[in-house]
Amino acid sequence: MPIATPDHYVAMLDRAKDGGFAYPAINVTSSQTLNAALQGFAEAESDGIIQVSLGTALYLSGNSVQNRFAGSKALALYADEVARHYPVSVALHTDHCPAENLDDWVRPLIADSVDRRGRGLEPLYQSHMWDGSAVPLAENLRIAEGLLEASVQANTLLEIEVGVIGGEEDGISHEINEQLYSTVEDARATVAALGTGERGRYLTALTFGNVHGVYHPDSVHLRPEILEEIQTVIGGETGRVKPFDLVFHGGSGSSAEDIASAVASGVVKMNIDTDTQYAFTRSIAGHMLSHYDQVLKVDGGYGNKKAYDPRSWGKPAENAMAARVVEAAQMLGSAGRAMR
Repeated sequence: MPIATPDHYVAMLDRAKDGGFAYPAINVTSSQTLNAALQGFAEAESDGIIQVSLGTALYLSGNSVQNRFAGSKALALYADEVARHYPVSVALHTDHCPAENLDDWVRPLIADSVDRRGRGLEPLYQSHMWDGSAVPLAENLRIAEGLLEASVQANTLLEIEVGVIGGEEDGISHEINEQLYSTVEDARATVAALGTGERGRYLTALTFGNVHGVYHPDSVHLRPEILEEIQTVIGGETGRVKPFDLVFHGGSGSSAEDIASAVASGVVKMNIDTDTQYAFTRSIAGHMLSHYDQVLKVDGGYGNKKAYDPRSWGKPAENAMAARVVEAAQMLGSAGRAMR
């Protein structure tokens, strides 16, 4: 199907929240990994979300170009063409944009969406994440207010982070400590600044001990009950059931129990990067190690072109990553529930 329209994306999120499941949000780094994610969604019969990170946006534009806007736009145009051949709905999202990159990445993409809307076209990306975890909450929410207003004009959604995600992703890193847990007071401040949808819909990454990457279990202590507490308290104050559309960051390596608890509390989107990266690269490593004398011209030999043809190792890698996407969809409950 074509990339989800803004209305279709909102319907996807409503469907997940009402149905008690969440969508895998898969970070991709190339057309290959994009194809793998689409394949996985189709095999799982699950709708989903494709994400581009800060570093990937540069990488996609080419090593000698280094233009986040150009790289992001190029992938979106490619995705728009290939996604229409899969029987699932997919939305596009930019992930973790810190303050210093708003002006060279997210704001230009939002402006492009406003321009496209003026010409009767749909936005290339359906949502963008503002990562204000490195600044005080008041500043985080002040910037979010402006971005939410711009997002309404662009007919896109905003994702914000309230709290701190541990670990490191694309140069954005935080220590693993007590700052990783959002509070009811944080959530109350968020509603005061952004409302509960009447000023524009937004997604919220409340933190409950989340960590990017995969770490030893002794150093990661997820407390998904925090999400239920915040939803209950703020819901009582606003008269809304589960007032926040929640996002689970750092989803790779999480237990089935923690995922189920988070989804039950209103998580509609879970980010997955490390596990799918590993599945893709592990397949390639297996090919290279088992065919080393064919992919290399050993001792003056000629190697085997069929073994080092990128398609010979790229196709199995895509299959391996797609299988991990299927696993994610099954764990989140989105498998078999694609919108028709």
